This record gives sequence, C-alpha cells and structure tokens, in this order.
Amino acid sequence: MSAHGVGIKEVAKAAGVSVGTVSNVINRPDSVSERTRARVLSTIERLGYVRSESARQLRAGHSRIVGLLVLDMANPFFVDVAGGAERAAREAGLGVMVCNSAQSAQEEADYLGLFTEQRVRGVLVTPADTTGRNLESFRRHGIPFVYVDREVPSAEGCSVSVDDIEGGTLAARHLLGQGHRALAYVSGPMHLAQCRDRRAGALTALREGGVAEAALRHVEVERLDVAGGRDAGARLLGMAPRPTAVFCANDLLALGVLQALYAAGVSVPGEVALVGYDDIEFAAAAAVPLTSVRRPAFRMGRTAAELLIEETGDEADAHRHRRIVLRPELVVRGSSLTRG
Repeated sequence: MSAHGVGIKEVAKAAGVSVGTVSNVINRPDSVSERTRARVLSTIERLGYVRSESARQLRAGHSRIVGLLVLDMANPFFVDVAGGAERAAREAGLGVMVCNSAQSAQEEADYLGLFTEQRVRGVLVTPADTTGRNLESFRRHGIPFVYVDREVPSAEGCSVSVDDIEGGTLAARHLLGQGHRALAYVSGPMHLAQCRDRRAGALTALREGGVAEAALRHVEVERLDVAGGRDAGARLLGMAPRPTAVFCANDLLALGVLQALYAAGVSVPGEVALVGYDDIEFAAAAAVPLTSVRRPAFRMGRTAAELLIEETGDEADAHRHRRIVLRPELVVRGSSLTRG
C-alpha cells in the first residue's frame, strides 16, 4: 500500500485488469496494448497511486538509491561533489541519499548503519574514521562502496581522489616564487590524510627551493571551516616574527584567516599573502580574490558514481576496481600577488 492507502490491487480493480497487467504497465509498458496502458495510467493518476519502492527493491534484490556520505556539507566543495554524483546517478535512473558525517566517526558509523538498513545500491564515502573500522564493519554486508577524496589500494575497492601532495607543492612553490621565506600552513586535524598530504607537498616545495623546512610554521585547528580560520588568524597575528605568507588547507579556512587579518588592519597581500585550497565559488568573490588550488569536485563526484554504477550494474562481473587520481591546478588571484 502507498502512503495514501492505494495499492496495486486497488488500481487493478478500478481499471478492470489483472494485477499483472498493472505491473506490466509500470515496469514493461511496451508489453501492454496502448488502449489498456492508457486506461491503467489514467486510473493510477485518478487514484494517486505511488508504487512501493521498498517492495520493488525486495523483488529486484537491489535498490535504485545510492548513498553519499561526506565530511562537511557546509563546505561548497562537497556540494559540488554531490552535484557530480547526482548527475551520473540520474542519468542511470538512480537517486542519491546525501548524508553528512560532520567529520565525526560516530556519525559516520550511524549513517553507514542507516544505509545498510535501507539496502542502498552502494555508497560513495569520504571517510571520517581514520582507523577504517567503520568501513571494515560495513564491508561485511556486501554493499559496494567507492572512496571519494581518499586514495586507497585498488584491492580494497575503487577510489577517486586528487593528488594533494602535488596541490600543496603548487601552493608553496607559488608563494616562494613571490619572494616569501616565512610561511605558515593552516590545517584542520592532522589525522585527516588530506591535511597531512597538503603539508607534505608544501615541504617538498621548500626543499626544492633550498629553503629550510623550519620556514613553514604550522597552525592546526579543530575544524576545516571559517570559524577555524578566524581562530588560526588570531594565532598568526600573535606570532613573532609574523609569517609573510599563509597557505590554508581549504578555502573556508583561508576566508576565516582573511577576515581575521582584515579586522586587525593587516593588508592582504601587502603584508601577508594568502593561498587557499579547493577553489570554491566564494574564493573568486572574496573581498580580496583568493588564490586557490582547484580540485575538480564535480568531476570527482561524477567519476565516483560512474564507478559504483558500473560495479553494481548489468556488467558487474566485468568490473575491476580502479584507483583514479586527478590533477590539481593553481588558480592565481590577487590575494597572493606581490605588488610591484
């Protein structure tokens, strides 16, 4: 029965056909004559019948829903990832259930449990639990999943990520090229691989330039958001000597740092150059347009969904796990350019 109390039997009775005929109209319309099909569809519309997806799912053995579990839906980067995943899913006749772990391993575990209960077709996930225990437990249920924004060995499953070491190298190399030798790196929790890799890339650029690693001071905050950036900005302002250039692990942090510097009367880029990461839409629209390392978020979400659809579709037997690593790109704007 649907939420309105109308089931397929009621439709069949009102249309004067069998339950099987109604089912064929819904699932195999070409197998029913045009006249009968029109009568059944008219009855469905008149009665307001909505088919039970859960019942269809039980019969078919799999769902038309893909789960997407991201770290932070307040970050526009993950909104774009979700947009790419939704586009690929829609083209395949599927829907996407989006959930937000809020960087919490416990919330991640809760949502993975929900996906299991809902018997989703598969899951796209950016892990919050760095121990891997949540996904190891989830794996027992036999539901396929693809890692998003996390590189893993292909033997464990498919993954789509960006080379964050290269991204960190691009950011720091640019700042060094502008003449800076006193740098700071602002990151979220270092148990996140993305934060570690971006710092590793920045250190690579310093070594390439013959600059001591000690020239890169590190400010770690609890969350990768604007409030975290404001907190980091306050700490940067208290440093002596103050860094002349700051590289942030994402654009939200960079926007928060920019707010703190602006409030203190510190000129960007005149006194402090600033580089973000992700190149979200707000980066170009900031009070001082933000230089940022661009990651192809939409493409990442779409590619991950396509891999999952392939793994769970008609050609599943031919599927082979793949590890796809996309390239970052530095987008230079006013926040980091030395004024001549």
